Amino acid sequence: MRSNTRTATAVAAAVLCAAALVGCSDNGDSGSESRAEAPADFAAAPTTPSGTVSPSANPSDEVGTISAKKGPLGTILVDDKGRTLYLFEADKTKESTCKDGCAKAWPPGLETSGASPKAGTGGVKANLISTTTRSDGTKQVTYNNHPLYRFEGDKKPGETNGQGLTAFGAKWYVVDTAGKAITTPVSSTSPSASASESASPTATSSDY
Repeated sequence: MRSNTRTATAVAAAVLCAAALVGCSDNGDSGSESRAEAPADFAAAPTTPSGTVSPSANPSDEVGTISAKKGPLGTILVDDKGRTLYLFEADKTKESTCKDGCAKAWPPGLETSGASPKAGTGGVKANLISTTTRSDGTKQVTYNNHPLYRFEGDKKPGETNGQGLTAFGAKWYVVDTAGKAITTPVSSTSPSASASESASPTATSSDY
């Protein structure tokens, strides 16, 4: 009788141990699956917060030096490649309002990577040169608090095909060394007009 009791007790203990092992095994598998999924979830997350990497400027849009050149419109600002620089009348503050499609047609004059823009020749005033941060994080060169742009329609240095155009809601003008818009229309700079204007100022600057 005692032998049967001991046998039954041993069998019951074995059953309990087996059940415990199954439970431990299930828990272990669950933990293993959780650990296996973690690396995939972690890898899907960005390794750095968005916006922490500064965008690089397009070298063709960089303005290292601002100079001034004389032409039919007067003495106007140009970049270090001799390309005409414009202001946008929609920019009522130092912040640029020209983005997306506008910025493709009128590329912003961007600060050269790691170097502040400088005053070149022609009467450019260094104290009027600064930069503003665009919405994409790039630095745009300003003159007298006007963000500066080029025009895609100017194919050669010295061209002023963007002068007086109305695009993206406002006018575009070349800029004089005082940082004001020159509003003289291009049509008035024809040879006959230039001859008649020789006794008067060749360009009109706006207080804008």
